[in-house]
Amino acid sequence: MTKLLFNFFKIIIILYILLCGILYFYQEKIIFLPTKLNPNFQFKFKQSFEERNFITPDGKKLNGLLFKSENLKGLIFYLHGNAGNLNSWGFTAETYTRLHYDVFILDYRGYGKSEGKIKSQQQLFDDATLAYQKMKQEYNENKIIITGDSIGSGIASYLAATNHPKKLILQAPYYNLTTMMQQKMPFIPSFILKYKLENNEYLKTCRCPVYLFHGKEDTIIPFQSSQKLKEECMGVSQLILINYLGHNGMNENSMYQSEIEKILQ
Repeated sequence: MTKLLFNFFKIIIILYILLCGILYFYQEKIIFLPTKLNPNFQFKFKQSFEERNFITPDGKKLNGLLFKSENLKGLIFYLHGNAGNLNSWGFTAETYTRLHYDVFILDYRGYGKSEGKIKSQQQLFDDATLAYQKMKQEYNENKIIITGDSIGSGIASYLAATNHPKKLILQAPYYNLTTMMQQKMPFIPSFILKYKLENNEYLKTCRCPVYLFHGKEDTIIPFQSSQKLKEECMGVSQLILINYLGHNGMNENSMYQSEIEKILQ
């Protein structure tokens, strides 16, 4: 019996180590869910837009879309969620162009027409910074509003903390990915997570006003994460909780549109 128990626990330990190994080496496939597009794919939107491409230091092409508005007030620099690509996220722009803001949306590596694969957190930050610096050549930074949705919130917070945008808007943000993993998989050691995306730390040094939006019915990232993040903001901040809204559909929500119009004006 003792030998049977020993063998049983041995198998459990081996399976646990294998599981941790799989999660470590394949976590990009769990966190990021890109949809590729053919390099010759033609985007079609009702509003005016331009494709923008940026070459990274390691020679990869990043693809973005710049949607144009009339009577320009500034630029929304938008970092989208973890699934899809610009073909699905491009419709987000209508929420902001009608308020006279141009909208730039970047596809991360491996998404849409963007080349390469996501390999590290710093790579994500560097790619976003590259695109941000390019857009600063066309727009005064005091008229740029960084916006991040879900997984994009961590990148957006980092950008805002390391630059000087006019405002930061976070949609359904997490406190940090370590906390999320501990809540959903408490049996997995947090040190295997390569992507910390610590919103809570970046907001401590973010000098611009911060606006946090969260759906009260969000079961993927509970709204309590935004409540905790508000406490970490060093300056002006505002938390808007939206009734009957889950994790998706923020930009199309009428309450969000009403509140964002006040913020952008």
